[in-house]
Amino acid sequence: MSVTYNFTGKTAFVTGGDSGIGAAASRAFAESGAKVAVVGLHEEQATQFAEQLNDEGHRALGIGCDVTDETQVAAAVARTVEVFGSLDMAFNNAGIMLPPVDSADETVEAFDQIVAVNLKGVWASMKHELEQMRAQGSGSIVNCSSLGGLVGGDGRTTYHATKHGVIGATKSVALQYGPRGVRVNAVCPGTIATPMVDRMTAGGELDPEGAVAAIPMGRLGRPEEIAAAVLWLCSDAASYVTGVALPVDGAYTAQ
Repeated sequence: MSVTYNFTGKTAFVTGGDSGIGAAASRAFAESGAKVAVVGLHEEQATQFAEQLNDEGHRALGIGCDVTDETQVAAAVARTVEVFGSLDMAFNNAGIMLPPVDSADETVEAFDQIVAVNLKGVWASMKHELEQMRAQGSGSIVNCSSLGGLVGGDGRTTYHATKHGVIGATKSVALQYGPRGVRVNAVCPGTIATPMVDRMTAGGELDPEGAVAAIPMGRLGRPEEIAAAVLWLCSDAASYVTGVALPVDGAYTAQ
């Protein structure tokens, strides 16, 4: 069964939007008729992906942005509104994971780096998205947490702490902005076949066979499956859904 949405006339803003889950979401929004701001750390890569979408007949804008820098985030949101006229949907997807480490040995530099991207980056993105959506009186935000926002993880204390924090922020903003016409939710992806997972496998951080064995559905997820959940949460089909942290993990966290 194929589910389609009509986002014609609406604008989507996707951080980490040029690779992996973010690229799948950018494409899905575009194919559903939305104008899409593809926001990525490297401007050239974001612009190239946006141009690819444009060549396919969609409307996309590539923007370079380091989400750890609030000034850059504010500029990216402002640029999106300047070009497309509104900000109706946002997927705050940018995030990082560093190699596992004994919690007693983790450096403050590693802690600061993970928190800056995974938590501060979501905070800054929501702050400036909400400013525009508050003025409009409408909008939908989806934050990317993780199965790591629902469970602990051996050797990844700070990563899991930030992903738990994303869920807390999501719930709090959903309570505050529900009366203002803005819905805020989170998705919690399981292990997804992305370039990040490929790098973890190549570096010996992840045993793919063991990862699959731990998933009741018996396979890794696909980026398009996370994108599908994001689009549903942004659509009118989810008009009464807000403050939710939705696992998309093949039942990993149901065990």
